[in-house]
Amino acid sequence: MKRFLSLLVLCAAAGVLLVAVVPAGARTTATTVRVTAKEYKFILSTKTARHGTVIFKVTNKGKFKHDFKIAGKKTTMLKPGKSASLTVTLAKGKTYTYICTVPGHAQLGMKGRFKVT
Repeated sequence: MKRFLSLLVLCAAAGVLLVAVVPAGARTTATTVRVTAKEYKFILSTKTARHGTVIFKVTNKGKFKHDFKIAGKKTTMLKPGKSASLTVTLAKGKTYTYICTVPGHAQLGMKGRFKVT
């Protein structure tokens, strides 16, 4: 019984320390956005997210190679049927432009804006 009480006290103390380390209102989870690339457009599951870590899961469902670039980072060139994830940290209150960097693709419509709250 004494060991059980000691363990209980230890767990409670660890919980208090964990709460003390994470500031109030801090986000501890990432937002995931699914992105489908096709000729010549991107379809996003959402075009807005809360600030912080955002994971873009990009799938090329088109017939040509595409990539996805946002906030200075981009995926590898994706062959048809392939997928990749891109993790970025986005600032509150900003709007980011995303594009396909294959020459001519953005001009044909593979671009858009992503808003961060």
